[in-house]
Amino acid sequence: MAKNKGLSKAKDAKKDEFYTRYEDIQAELNHYEEHFRGKTVLCNCDDPFESNFCKFFLRNFNYLGLRRLICTSYSSSSVVGQQLSIFDEDNEKVVPGNGYVMDITEVPMANGRGISDEDIYRLLSSKKRGVKKLKGTGDFRSEECIAYLKQADIVVTNPPFSLFREYVAQLIEYEKEFLIIGNQNAITYREIFRLIKDNKMWLGNGFKGNVGFFESPYQDYAVSSQHKEGLIRVSGVMWFTNMDLKKRHETMVLYRRYSPDEYYTYENFDAINVDKTTDLPKDYEGIMGVPITFLDKFNPEQFEIIGLGISNSGIEVGVQPYKPEHKKYRKEIQKRGAVDGDLYIMIDGVVTVPYARVLIRNKHPEKGDE
Repeated sequence: MAKNKGLSKAKDAKKDEFYTRYEDIQAELNHYEEHFRGKTVLCNCDDPFESNFCKFFLRNFNYLGLRRLICTSYSSSSVVGQQLSIFDEDNEKVVPGNGYVMDITEVPMANGRGISDEDIYRLLSSKKRGVKKLKGTGDFRSEECIAYLKQADIVVTNPPFSLFREYVAQLIEYEKEFLIIGNQNAITYREIFRLIKDNKMWLGNGFKGNVGFFESPYQDYAVSSQHKEGLIRVSGVMWFTNMDLKKRHETMVLYRRYSPDEYYTYENFDAINVDKTTDLPKDYEGIMGVPITFLDKFNPEQFEIIGLGISNSGIEVGVQPYKPEHKKYRKEIQKRGAVDGDLYIMIDGVVTVPYARVLIRNKHPEKGDE
């Protein structure tokens, strides 16, 4: 889509530096306060001087009752080291190739009432500072950074979108709680969807309309139409977490009733297609295919996730291959790809493949004239 042109170009160039706004971090973290008391938080994709994640946890260190805060940065960051002179008393030249770590267990307050920017500056520039050079680059996959990960209770950051699968796999391997930002399309990754289906990962409270505005050093990719007060607009971004929140247990109120005349049935799987979450029938007992955005409202007590109706994930749950005549029609007449495992429906004799569908079942459908 045109509105994500800048993100796509940046991703192709492996430029993953999109800095999250402070207000977006605060808005999301407000829903998890009870999880942080007495915990060690790790932000392992964050320049201590530029990251708003670091700034947020420094300002709220005492309020949240944190035990420890660790922030590590990757050496290839375009901004890391630009302000390092404030804590290198001898103005030691920054050596390219080293990442940095901030590791603190307390944030003193000069006025005793709250953390100010001056308090943070004083902490980072003190002789007993928590900021040090790492031996390596600061890559989250390095042994040095994994050692910090092992000491953490909760990981909170905006990881590189291009490494999202690998990043999440590491969090799961080391059994960490987490709250991270990712692209909506990550839901369709087999490894990620399996975690969602198995109730090991879910969506957080979220960005409004699943649209985020980020600071980015890639001005050549951020055209004027993608800016809001100098920020780059990125659609389809979500918070992913394994920490419980109130929203996850809110019951979705359903209004529609099922009628075979109003809902198409898939040609290659025994389920009905529902184009909008608001159109979910309250009395349907069978399987329904819904947009992946449904997961933003998913309540595990109300619905069961059956699977994902695309490609190999669809084949795994029993989605049948295209019927020969339909496959031929799609490839020769529609000039479109025909991937077995994708759910499809027929509308007025036309092969129609909805965008990725999550297959669900209502655990408590209404009966009769209830």
